[in-house]
Amino acid sequence: MRFVTGYANLAAATLLFAAASACAQSYPSKQIRFVVPFPPGGPADILSRTIGQSLADSWAQQVVIDNRAGAGGNIGAEIVAKAPPDGYTMLMGFVGTHAINSSLYRTMPFDAVKDFEPVALVAMVTIILVVHPSLPVKSVRELIALANAHPGELSFGSPGNGTPQHLAGELFNTMTGVKMVHVPYKGAVPALTDLLGGRLSMIFSSMPPALPHVQSGKLRALGVTSTARSPAAPNVPTIAQSGLKGYEVINWYGVLVPARTPKEIVGKLNGEVVRIMNLPAVKERLAAQGAETYTSTPEKFAEMIKTETEKWAKVVKFSGAQLD
Repeated sequence: MRFVTGYANLAAATLLFAAASACAQSYPSKQIRFVVPFPPGGPADILSRTIGQSLADSWAQQVVIDNRAGAGGNIGAEIVAKAPPDGYTMLMGFVGTHAINSSLYRTMPFDAVKDFEPVALVAMVTIILVVHPSLPVKSVRELIALANAHPGELSFGSPGNGTPQHLAGELFNTMTGVKMVHVPYKGAVPALTDLLGGRLSMIFSSMPPALPHVQSGKLRALGVTSTARSPAAPNVPTIAQSGLKGYEVINWYGVLVPARTPKEIVGKLNGEVVRIMNLPAVKERLAAQGAETYTSTPEKFAEMIKTETEKWAKVVKFSGAQLD
């Protein structure tokens, strides 16, 4: 009886493996949905459209970009977490959805580790602190002095609660002792629109949407949050260089699919995403906007998510930030 049961289990496993292999060989055979947890125009959207278009060209299947903003990326991520694990729903995840939010939000609609299969890390995007030209500061030191002189009167915008840009501002408050008020938006573009209109003092923004306005003179850049200057804006110092030693915030993005997606499909996706991100034209186009391309195996990306989650848990606790 034990032999029969064992044989039946082995046969069932063999059939499942064969079915998964057949599914991977025919994948993709229909339209793919690529969920972006932010509105159009920001770095997540730019990266997703770059990858989506190349996938569509390579596989002759339509890739639909589905922008689902809100809750620091949680709304879009939840959609993918609960989607069928067949490779036809992907997420452009980022440090918020897969490293920060589990510590920042009191309750989460998904488990960032158990509910997803990492496909590949794709990019790291520099965050830049920009102010409206009417603000009488030209350096981080001057901003700190102004904020100390007017506690609670200056406001900083971000693409949303729980985003790295939000925490960049909270960390700035904590390390300097100033009191700037956070104003969350549903994406980088709405925040930039209000800053350009003079309705905000400053924003912490990813480089791609903000850089053109800095270059045109409509906004003033005070510093970047990385430890080294960005090649896209070499004249802009780091915030650490500008008077806040030890300050660092890095934003990263990566492709994920629902948990239990067949490994053959994850591997096929990884191969294509890595190929796309290493195309010279893609690297050059993204670098000009302040995004550095990075690629990885699914396993390495999974390890990074765990490491980053531990790191950001300490930052969230240090900043005192908490969201419902």
